[in-house]
Amino acid sequence: MANVVVVGGGIGGLAVALGVAKQGHQIVVLERSASFSELGAGIQLAPNGIHALDRLGLGDRVRECAVYIDELRFMDGVTGKHVASMPLTDEYRRRFRNPYVVVHRGDLYKQLLDSCQQSALIQLRGNSPVTGYEQNGSSATVVLDTGERISGDAVIGADGIHSTVRRQLVGDGDPRVSGITVYRAIIPMERIPEELRWNSVTWWAGPGCHFVHYPIAGGKYLNLAASRDDRAARAFANVPADQEHVRREFASLGGGAQQLLELGEGWRSWVLVDRDPVDNWTDGRVTLLGDAAHPMLHYAAQGACMGLEDAVLLSDLLDCGPSEFPQRFEKYNAQRRERTARIALIARESIRLWHPAGAKAQARNQMLSSLSATELHDEVAWMHGARDFSVFGGDIPSRSLLWRGGFLGSVASASAEHDAQN
Repeated sequence: MANVVVVGGGIGGLAVALGVAKQGHQIVVLERSASFSELGAGIQLAPNGIHALDRLGLGDRVRECAVYIDELRFMDGVTGKHVASMPLTDEYRRRFRNPYVVVHRGDLYKQLLDSCQQSALIQLRGNSPVTGYEQNGSSATVVLDTGERISGDAVIGADGIHSTVRRQLVGDGDPRVSGITVYRAIIPMERIPEELRWNSVTWWAGPGCHFVHYPIAGGKYLNLAASRDDRAARAFANVPADQEHVRREFASLGGGAQQLLELGEGWRSWVLVDRDPVDNWTDGRVTLLGDAAHPMLHYAAQGACMGLEDAVLLSDLLDCGPSEFPQRFEKYNAQRRERTARIALIARESIRLWHPAGAKAQARNQMLSSLSATELHDEVAWMHGARDFSVFGGDIPSRSLLWRGGFLGSVASASAEHDAQN
């Protein structure tokens, strides 16, 4: 039995604590906040994320509180016309062996937290901000802001995009500001016009912006997220936004999109940030996980799934004694970096697909509407269909959506440039 210190009590931190405890190791989870809780509203889980939850023993419980989505629905936000849909029902579920669901972030978190609290091997400790770490050949130690030191056989940094563990381990400074502001709100479903109550994740694309919505909390609410490429230069988070300001920012959208935006109340805003992928996020007995290792914009809807995949793979690798932990951490890093880097780059570059105007938007619409359901499933198979999280997951289609549209500088070239630089 080994002792493992997990820094960060979010979804990724609790998931890896649960997985590593199943190997018989003792865990202490250090959370900066006084309590263990999760902010936010909706979260999308593709089949790969559900499979990871199955591996952690939570899949059935999450399915019970999830909304099973029927389609990913793409709309022209300017004309209000339906462009294309990716069906997520029979053929999709058979192919990927799980549904595509949305859950309230708090519901997912509660399942993880309850399971950790029920484990005699997991200690949850709040009010424990970590400022750095130290290590020698046989142990790793985190230093709290009080000066207290907590030692174990290993440290896993799951403390998010502003990770203090990453700051010391990677040293790449502040996150990259994307120049995009996202506005979020939740509307009771009873207020939504009947004709817009779609059981789908819906995109409305417009010039320099797009608007996404989907049902959460068992269909009781509609979660709204509207993104604007406003060249924001300074990061901020969870700032109230005036309803009239949101209307002005998305005035180019019409039809159903505008109806829903006008219903939104209590808007909150964030400037989105991410980081460039790195090849190495492991240092001896210390490693990173989830957003601390490979933060990404939410446009591929894979951030939570990647953290869950990390937790499953890392837990599987720690079926060993503490003397082997450094080698197992390096193996985990090597097996996860390509997949997570490609998804992070796709999430970043996909804006070029969603935000064009005029002739480029028309060409995109024609391209999307020409694809069959099977072709659309082929596009996401390497992401959604992964079940062995130690491998890349399959090839990106050689003529992927981002290539077909002709809008991308491209994911392939961006990935190649990253590979060349590292």
